[in-house]
Amino acid sequence: VRLRKDLAKLVALERVSRVATVGRDGQPHVVPVCHVVADGRLYFATGRDSLKVRHLRARPNLALIVDVYAEDWRLLKGVLIQGSAALIERGPRFRKIRDLLYRKYTQYPGESAIGERDSVMVEITPRHVTSWGFGER
Repeated sequence: VRLRKDLAKLVALERVSRVATVGRDGQPHVVPVCHVVADGRLYFATGRDSLKVRHLRARPNLALIVDVYAEDWRLLKGVLIQGSAALIERGPRFRKIRDLLYRKYTQYPGESAIGERDSVMVEITPRHVTSWGFGER
């Protein structure tokens, strides 16, 4: 599933999204992440030993939401992406995504460097997209 242009633009511009995973025990886990969009997929970095990674190794499905809040609720917008995840643990693809993250989030290199020894990239392939606040289509 490809994101419509208007949805892709919102997702690419927003700085924070929330990712939900589920572990073997069925317990959900939702956390904020800093994401990038490239070639129709979404990516974020996380610690190699994080709960997200443990969940995704057991069940490679997740949901990611990007939303914009406004006090005027007529202006609310959001995109929910459900999809499958692949872990990129090292190599040229890892470094390419790291470069994209470093460009979008200039704090990353100094505050939370992403290394191949301690981090992984999560690649999200969208399977289902739901949106609101973009008018009738």
